[in-house]
Parts: sequence; structure tokens; C-alpha cells
Amino acid sequence: MPIRLSRLPTALLTLAAGMAAGLALAAATGPSEHKGLSVEPLGVIDAEMIERQTGFGGYMMQLRAITIEPGGQIAQHGHENRPGLVKVISGEWTEGRPDGEATFAADGTGAIIEDGDTTHWFYNRGDTPATAIVCDINPAG
Repeated sequence: MPIRLSRLPTALLTLAAGMAAGLALAAATGPSEHKGLSVEPLGVIDAEMIERQTGFGGYMMQLRAITIEPGGQIAQHGHENRPGLVKVISGEWTEGRPDGEATFAADGTGAIIEDGDTTHWFYNRGDTPATAIVCDINPAG
């Protein structure tokens, strides 16, 4: 079926708008600064013990309680060399990633997995503080 020239500009505009929207979604990024955040250290296994137990040198393991105040955020960051696990224990954390968002609530059973492919950020969009327990392995020093 031939394309009518009178409809061609509309079709091209629609195609361009769709491509622009797709690029905007694909390029989603998070905040560049932390806001309304408190971190409480709960425990550390130092690098010497990690190496003695596992043979994995130069890394330590830590456990923290991280609280995001209402309207607060954790800046975009990656986990190329810092694997971790996160469990929300009060309120809700909204996790942003380049491909979209997911919400994790204290009453849920899921954990947030932070592996080498993870780049993400977090928001507290609720009206009460939201806390998670975070366990991760970090380069020592």
C-alpha cells in the first residue's frame, strides 16, 4: 500500500517522538548526592580474618543499618568490586536502576542483590524513615 505524502510528516514526527522517549528511558540516571541519610555500623570482619578464613585477601566485610529520611536519597553508585545484600526492615526503599524502578518494603521477603553488574540509587518516597540492613564486602583500607 503506498504511503500518502500528506501523512508522511505526521508519521515521521511520531517515530521521532517515540525514539526520543525510548532514549530518555534508556538513559535514566540517579541523584549525584546523598540526602537525608544516616549510617550505623553494626559489625566488621577485618581483612586479616577474611583472608585467613577464605584466602580472599585485601577485602573486609561490614554490616550496617542505613536509614533514609522521608524525601531522602542514596546517590547513584556501582558495585563493580563491592558485592552486597540489602534487606529493608522498616518503611520502603525505592530502588532506581537505568532500566526502571522497584520498591522494597519491610513486610516483603525479597532482598536487594548488589552484584558486579549493579548500578543503582535509592529514594524514600514515604512519610516515615526507612531502614535497611546492608551487608557487603569492600576493599580494605
